[in-house]
Amino acid sequence: MIPKKEFGRTGHTSSKIIFGGYALSKAIQEEADHILDILLENGINHIDTALGYGNSEKCIGKWMEKHRDDFFLATKTRSRSYKGAMEDLQRSLKQLRVDYIDLWQMHGLTNPAGWEKAMSSEGTLAAFIEAHDKGLVKYLGVTGHGSKVAAMHKRSLDRFDFDSVLLPYNYTMMQNPRYAADFNDLIELCKKRNVAVQTIKSVTRRPWENQARRYNTYFYEPLENQDAIDKAVHWSLGLPDSFVITAGDMQILPKMLDAAKRFETPPSDKEMKDLINEYDVRKIFSY
Repeated sequence: MIPKKEFGRTGHTSSKIIFGGYALSKAIQEEADHILDILLENGINHIDTALGYGNSEKCIGKWMEKHRDDFFLATKTRSRSYKGAMEDLQRSLKQLRVDYIDLWQMHGLTNPAGWEKAMSSEGTLAAFIEAHDKGLVKYLGVTGHGSKVAAMHKRSLDRFDFDSVLLPYNYTMMQNPRYAADFNDLIELCKKRNVAVQTIKSVTRRPWENQARRYNTYFYEPLENQDAIDKAVHWSLGLPDSFVITAGDMQILPKMLDAAKRFETPPSDKEMKDLINEYDVRKIFSY
């Protein structure tokens, strides 16, 4: 089974691997139900989805009729206004078929102008605080992609005491000195405040090019060889007190879970450099 750990200060003991709901963005319910079986078999008890993930919330909502108590349930809003965020929350509650969300997150909060709007008196943050006070959501978080997200998350934590952050973490990105410095500063702050850290992009191989997309991963072509996935997942799991969110593809999911079950120690720098050379691993974001 996948190991579990307390998810920040929430009091919930979450599986170290979190199911990335984007994998269900184009799924039909029959496919989603097969994924549910895989999650239950592997002891995954934490789901991360978003209103903007296509069919994901609706598919997961069907699960919640019988399995609400089995999962810590997280979703997101991309709205930067109070009104839009509250409307998004009502849609998510309806689609997920639940009375409350465990973790509600600001989706992709990296643009400075959008950040200012979201944090204003009529922005998303006002909706977050109200929804929390009304018991519609238990915890609040911020998420983001790109190379500037770590710095932006630190800015968000300076503005409000969020319960979690979500951002990319893989060997290639951490070779960028500026991103690594921002990331490490953020991690230190999260440690001090007991903020849960969720990482994404662990099995990134390279940007999608002109080839037909065989996988449902949005930003990148993933690693697909089991040995390569093992090393990439094990390296990300080597970050203490963090959680790895699975890639947004149903085919890659079982391989990531298999890798996580066999994690003991992260691979060496040499092993990761060899992986980069063998599989032509490239950065997907420029600073």
